[in-house]
Amino acid sequence: MSAEEAVKARKEADKLACVAWNYRMLGYKGPAQPSPTIGDAINAGFLYLEVRCLGCDTNQTVALGIIRRPKTTPVHELERYMRCKDCSQVRGYPYKRSALVALRPTKISADHPASYWWPGER
Repeated sequence: MSAEEAVKARKEADKLACVAWNYRMLGYKGPAQPSPTIGDAINAGFLYLEVRCLGCDTNQTVALGIIRRPKTTPVHELERYMRCKDCSQVRGYPYKRSALVALRPTKISADHPASYWWPGER
C-alpha cells in the first residue's frame, strides 16, 4: 500500500467514525463516549462541533482547529469546558450546562441550519 492510499484510507476511516458518532448523538442523544479525537474529526473534514446550551436552548458551533487541547483529545471530553457566553453574562458566572450535538463540516448559518435531535423537533 502506498503512502497516498494509506492517507486516503485513514481519512475515510476517520470520516466513518465521525458519521457513526453523529448518528449516535442525533438519533439517540448519546452516549457521547467513545468519540473520535479532535484530530480525526479535522482530518475527516468535520471542522466544527455543534453544542446546545441547556440554559437558553440555543445551538452554537465551535471551531475544532482553534481549541487549545491536544489533537488526541476525544471530542466528548470537550463538553466539560463549554460555556455559554450569553447565559454567563446574564448570571454573572460561567454557565456550563451544555450538551454536545454533532460534528459539522460548516458553521451554523441560514444555508446550514442547526441539527435536530428528534424528527419532531423542527
